[in-house]
Amino acid sequence: MNRKKRPKKKKRPKPLADRLKGKVAIVTGAGSRGPGIGNGKATAILFAREGASVLCVDAELERAAQTAALIEKEGGTAASFAADVTRGADCKAMVDEAKRRWGGTDILHNNVGIESRLDLMETTEQEWDRVLAVDLKSMLLATQAAVPAMLERGGGAVTCVSSIAAMVGHGRTAYAAAKAGVIGFVTSVAVQLGPQGIRVNGIAPGQVWTPMVERLGAEARERRRRAAPLGTEGTGWDVGWAGVFLASDEARWVTGHILVVDGGLTATTR
Repeated sequence: MNRKKRPKKKKRPKPLADRLKGKVAIVTGAGSRGPGIGNGKATAILFAREGASVLCVDAELERAAQTAALIEKEGGTAASFAADVTRGADCKAMVDEAKRRWGGTDILHNNVGIESRLDLMETTEQEWDRVLAVDLKSMLLATQAAVPAMLERGGGAVTCVSSIAAMVGHGRTAYAAAKAGVIGFVTSVAVQLGPQGIRVNGIAPGQVWTPMVERLGAEARERRRRAAPLGTEGTGWDVGWAGVFLASDEARWVTGHILVVDGGLTATTR
């Protein structure tokens, strides 16, 4: 007697916990610079898994499209959009795109950023301007663009990604200054927008391993892993989960806060 082979069951997408159900989110820097999961890509994927419609924004459309495709493959809702968030017109365009597709914006996750490993005397005027434009000016322009759309929906949540580089001393002068500026921006804008129902918070990641630092090599990777008290490697997913919390109603009474996600590294310098 011939038995028919049962067809293989298709893998179901991960069940949604619905912490962001019905929300429209914009994630800047949502693509990864190489294979793997960066902070922005992880955040966009987790936002979608939690029920949000996600506009994945990146300077390179192909990178944003890869993230959006991963979300759609899991059964989530996403779209890709190319924008240079150091330009006010591009920031307005991305917010308009979210409104056109899904009716507005509830969440803005300002993740875009670049590194500079130059010390004080190595840092040129051009390097300083480049890093501060991407890592700090972008936060201003994207937030300015998103606020009117959030007010139309009765409020919202803005999260800006800083770094523990703003909190501990090291040689990356322009990068540290820009990331410290993000913290100042968060606290200032949180006070301004709180009465209007918009929460503004920051995330300060530690030495997470992402495609952006892959070039540092295996030895540096192991050294970074051992540096934190937890002794485990941080990833983009750790930053993404922090983003989910700050964007969700679970953080409804949290604003002006910088959430450090570093395996305890900064605790060793206190």
